[in-house]
Amino acid sequence: MNTEDGSFLLAVESQGRPAPDKPASWAYYLSYVYAKYRIPPVLLVVCADRGTAEWAARQVDIGPRQWCSLSLRPLVLGPDDVPVIDSPDDAARDIPLTVLSAALHRRDPGADAILNALAKALKGLSADDENTATTFIELTEQGLGATQAAELWRHLMAVDLSFFQSQTAQQLRAEGRAESRAKDLLLLLGHRGVEVSEEDRERIVGCGDPDVLGLWFRKALTATSTAEVFASEGEAGADAG
Repeated sequence: MNTEDGSFLLAVESQGRPAPDKPASWAYYLSYVYAKYRIPPVLLVVCADRGTAEWAARQVDIGPRQWCSLSLRPLVLGPDDVPVIDSPDDAARDIPLTVLSAALHRRDPGADAILNALAKALKGLSADDENTATTFIELTEQGLGATQAAELWRHLMAVDLSFFQSQTAQQLRAEGRAESRAKDLLLLLGHRGVEVSEEDRERIVGCGDPDVLGLWFRKALTATSTAEVFASEGEAGADAG
């Protein structure tokens, strides 16, 4: 692919703490991606801890001291690289950046103000943006991890955004999970060379139960035919059309 236009492939990794073996893994991954796609890769390492961010930003030279064969220079995003967004107006103008701000400043004293601003910004979204709001809610929860800020976020969601926790929102999330699992199952069967008829494909895509699809996926890891995948095992026959 012609890369004269400056295009590149961005690989994103979240790093919770320094790991001595990680630079070698990153170098391997970037080299593999470049060899496969022929697109210049950039590694973005996201660190919520300042010490980890400082560690990850160091250049690592691979090769003998006399002749460096490869240099690894990750692009690092840490708490000092993303602003604290604690104004509801600012949060509403850039919700994705506010989600990132909450994740990277989750242990800072200002984390509560960021989360309150984000909750108000999400509350201002229209009903038509329910899917978008749900995505931001879940991304924020994942980014906060097992911190005190995560407890505040769950409280804010229960009190201020009950609309987005409605039956409609829960149904949409379940449908999204089912669709994703159906795609994963079809990819797995194709990768393993298992023949999938049009009828089988329709059955998989039409199944709206994530648990049933998960069961089929586990069977597909060793099955040699779709008949084995669909073989009845208790709840296996309870797939929803």
